[in-house]
Amino acid sequence: MDNRPNESDKQKKAQENTSWTKDPSLAGLDPAKLAMLNSFARQGAGKSPQELLPLLMAAASQSRAKGTRFSREEMESIIQVLKAGKSPEEIARMDQIIQMMKRFS
Repeated sequence: MDNRPNESDKQKKAQENTSWTKDPSLAGLDPAKLAMLNSFARQGAGKSPQELLPLLMAAASQSRAKGTRFSREEMESIIQVLKAGKSPEEIARMDQIIQMMKRFS
């Protein structure tokens, strides 16, 4: 039996990975910022919090170099969308990463 994902499975997974970008609370977000976040989400898919931290630091540095800034309200909306549907353990790990990021900024 072949357990490899077929094209339909790949398309479904791709849609799931970008479904958060359609959340109504992100409707007013600059499309360039949303594209940057989507790129980061693709790069970080399946990574542990320890693997995500360097990736997140690089993304933050790159966005600063491009002059992209997120307001506090934008960041809060993004964080809430990303936490939706996650387990308490996943939310706790996300909160840890957010606290680490605040220390570095």
